[in-house]
Amino acid sequence: MKPLPEALAIAREQGLDLVEVADKADPPVCKIMDFGKYKYEQDQRRKESRRKASNVVIKEMKFRPKIDGHDYETKMRHVERFLQEGSKVKLTIMFRGREMAHPELGRRILEKVAERVAPLATVESAPRQDGRNMTMVLNPLRRPKPKAKPPAAPKAAGAEPSGGAGAPAPAEAGAPATAEATA
Repeated sequence: MKPLPEALAIAREQGLDLVEVADKADPPVCKIMDFGKYKYEQDQRRKESRRKASNVVIKEMKFRPKIDGHDYETKMRHVERFLQEGSKVKLTIMFRGREMAHPELGRRILEKVAERVAPLATVESAPRQDGRNMTMVLNPLRRPKPKAKPPAAPKAAGAEPSGGAGAPAPAEAGAPATAEATA
């Protein structure tokens, strides 16, 4: 424990700052450190934690109780793609008029969807009626895979084989060129 003027002198000799750490303590606690470096490291940690946090995206897919088989398949491919990308999916069954009297039709569709995407997702909220709509939310099981970029083919002049684009590659030296040559 050193008096304030002496602590300041030591900090100045080392080219560092005297930073008050605990002002409520008796006596107050100070630390000799490079305050600029400390603030920089704090910002870097904050940025890193933000980078690791993922934004949850909710995609919605709307169905009707009397959906045709082909339309159902198309919408299911979209739902599966959304889940593979790591997005949550909200499924909505929209009822009109007399369809409201048969909520079991909508529930059956939602249960069929949940069964089909079971390897990709879990049901976050079970099907529930909300006015004219019935909704269910699916949560993806895994994090999305990073999208792999296809390797770019080198584009150099004369890169094509001498026979053109459709010509076969030249055979190894000493090997027969065709099957007829060996007969």
